[in-house]
Amino acid sequence: MSTAAIIAIAIAVVVVLGGLAFLTLARRSDVRGAGALSAETLERDRAQRAAQDEEASELVESAAVAEAAGVAARKGPSTDIVKADDADIVAWTPPDPEVVGVSRRQFFNRATVTLMSAGIGAFAAAAFVAFLWPSGTGGFGGTVNAGRLGAVRDGIDLGGGFLYVPEARSWITAYPEASLPLAEGVYPENILVSMREGITVLSQTCPHLGCRVPECATSQWFECQCHGSQYNRAGEHKAGPAPRGMDRYPATISASQEVLIDTGTLVPGPAIGTNTTGQEAEGPHCTSEGSH
Repeated sequence: MSTAAIIAIAIAVVVVLGGLAFLTLARRSDVRGAGALSAETLERDRAQRAAQDEEASELVESAAVAEAAGVAARKGPSTDIVKADDADIVAWTPPDPEVVGVSRRQFFNRATVTLMSAGIGAFAAAAFVAFLWPSGTGGFGGTVNAGRLGAVRDGIDLGGGFLYVPEARSWITAYPEASLPLAEGVYPENILVSMREGITVLSQTCPHLGCRVPECATSQWFECQCHGSQYNRAGEHKAGPAPRGMDRYPATISASQEVLIDTGTLVPGPAIGTNTTGQEAEGPHCTSEGSH
């Protein structure tokens, strides 16, 4: 033990002893100052203590009597043990879970899991059906409103001969009226509807490997940047590895002159060699035929 700890303990002991000595001296001083108790006071104290002792003795005796009575009552009139009749031993059979039923916690747990599974399953089924089933109106896969026919023609002129409609993922170009007699023998009726109004609607996807086909402002053709397939402004195949002309969407003109594109119906492009407009390249090509 360190010296500081020993000194601290010694100081504490001295303080405690000093306090005890002070209290003892003070008590003696108070007693001497108050004087001795009188004989009558002492006698009265003794009488009170005797009465208290007698009362305590009576309480103890009463408690003992009450305890003895309780023991006797619990034992009853007879303490003989009666042996029960021998019973046949029955083999234990586990209870049927269907009969026992389920607890409250099991019921809520199973109900929660069942409802969550049903909700997730219904959501997944609805999303799957919505993904596969094209909507009737609005958005790609349904009918897309490209605007009024006059505005569409103006857009073609402003675009240098090409108008892109992102909602329909398609191009709209002008189709010359003089070429309609040739087109009548090549294209189906649902495509001829818009061509008779002076426009044709082409899918942006190259029929070769699915690349997005851009326009070429200098040649006034569509020229695929992936593998060099080239098409005239009407989407008819001119060069490259594509197996046919550009695919197209039917379009109708409403009573209010709205151009409505049916993107849910894709019509394959015309066969290689089709050239109803006779349009040749009007300037330098943006790609070289068959380039990679």
